[in-house]
Amino acid sequence: MESQWLFWALLSACFAALTAIFAKIGIQGVDSDFATLIRTVLIMLVLAPFVWLAGKWSNPFTLPTRSLVFLGLSALATGGSWICYFRALQLGEASKVAPVDKLSLVLVAVFACLFLGERLNAREWLGLAMIASGVLLFAIKR
Repeated sequence: MESQWLFWALLSACFAALTAIFAKIGIQGVDSDFATLIRTVLIMLVLAPFVWLAGKWSNPFTLPTRSLVFLGLSALATGGSWICYFRALQLGEASKVAPVDKLSLVLVAVFACLFLGERLNAREWLGLAMIASGVLLFAIKR
């Protein structure tokens, strides 16, 4: 059970890669903000029946207030990320936008240390520095 996170994380990475490719094709000739709205509505239409059919639906008003607040903040951050991501895809090449977007990997680790009390060892910090360096290589024009 402990190692299942890696399977799901790798699957997430595959879907994220497909997201960039499909979105880049899909936003041609479409406003990026409107495309983000379409994407959001479609996700809801797919996810709601999935949760219902899987028997995972429960009354959201019974959740602790703290959970609702942080899920709301997460939703706002997701929306902001999607709006910016689609705008970047509309203006730039997917092969450059997606790697820069993945600077979020470095930021998650830094934020997790600052706000969640997580600790990274020297090897992990080195890996993050390498990721950040790779992002800079994509972002800096020659």
